[in-house]
Amino acid sequence: MSLTEAQVVAAEIERVDPTVAVLFDRDSTFYSQIEKGQVEVVSKRDMRVPLEMRPGGNFGGFLPDGGDLGLGDAPSYDKGLLPTVDMRIAIQWNKQTEWSTDDKRKAVINTFQRNMASAMAEFRRQVDSQCMTDGTGTLGTITTVGTSGANDVYTLTTDGFGARLMRYGQKVNVYATGLGTRRTTGEGAKILFYDLPNKQIQVLTADVTAAVATDKLVVSGPTTTPPVWLLGVPYHHNSASTGSWLGLDRATNPEIRANRVTASTGFALPFARLAMNKIGDRVGLDNTYDCEAWMHPCQIQAYEEYGQSISIINKDGMKEQGLNQYFSDNMQMAGAPVKKSFSWDKTRIDFICKSIWKRAEMHKAGFYKSSDGRRMFELRGSSGGVAAADIFYLCVSFNLYVTNPAACAYISDLTVPSGY
Repeated sequence: MSLTEAQVVAAEIERVDPTVAVLFDRDSTFYSQIEKGQVEVVSKRDMRVPLEMRPGGNFGGFLPDGGDLGLGDAPSYDKGLLPTVDMRIAIQWNKQTEWSTDDKRKAVINTFQRNMASAMAEFRRQVDSQCMTDGTGTLGTITTVGTSGANDVYTLTTDGFGARLMRYGQKVNVYATGLGTRRTTGEGAKILFYDLPNKQIQVLTADVTAAVATDKLVVSGPTTTPPVWLLGVPYHHNSASTGSWLGLDRATNPEIRANRVTASTGFALPFARLAMNKIGDRVGLDNTYDCEAWMHPCQIQAYEEYGQSISIINKDGMKEQGLNQYFSDNMQMAGAPVKKSFSWDKTRIDFICKSIWKRAEMHKAGFYKSSDGRRMFELRGSSGGVAAADIFYLCVSFNLYVTNPAACAYISDLTVPSGY
């Protein structure tokens, strides 16, 4: 009888690809830029941001022939108040996973070393997502609610983020649309299924009290109603005449409102020029700022299509040439360099003047350390003894602010190109 495969399979060598592919992004594009900017070291007390709100002086004509020159006036000043926000990421593992992968003869990766190496990159990706929020920690808006077994299925197509600002395994809170009612308790509901292309997530139905369409998904941590969180781009780039900015009333202080161009259609060339000119109208020629046009690549595509529609291909005689009808990354929009971020709101283009963006920082990003300098912490078992598991944390305490809202501009309500 011939030897069969089943009789030798136990002697066969199993081959494992030594590379480990990463099937998700760890972009921190905007945060990386802001992190390089100006920082003010602060305590836990709210930071004061002094502002020269309005010009002073009493201008007019006078009669030089003994006339009364009248009384004068002076510039008026006010202040914004900025609290810091405390963020952390926790990385935990069991000892068995560490021991079973601590040698190249056991595994293609050392999970302990890989956890250490990737933790900061993931932390930065999470902080970058928070920079896209409006001060409430809102990461997405539920468009429809469905069910899959014991899970709620949330489809998120209401805004230009979809599910982009969330991550698999992350805990989120569910709030009613006005952020006045919280439908989760504790740290919130854990994301058990994450489908970025289809803009869907799933959480345990039991963790949420009757979620409905228009509810908001909010970062874990804030528990107030409404929640208070990092002051990201949509907070500062806001032309609203209601609410407040750093404690100042938007209704009575139009000086603190940003400049907005409402598109309500696909991208068109006049939008960008108008946005830049609105800044000039407010701050004048002597106070011009160098801006960058930040956007999702889908709006770069919309801009590129304008160039493609008028481009001409010139061939150099009979020379063999390749074809590339796309533009390079060296783009400008109304004089502003184009910057792309896949985490940006697909319906907006924001003109970011980096010189006015600052950080108030109480604790810079790094390991959480005990008073004796320890960075790694053992867990405890139910008996009170040591558990065969360890944990470490990365944390940061800071917030973002701008020194001149009048130098902020954005294009809103852009149509998202097909396919995104």
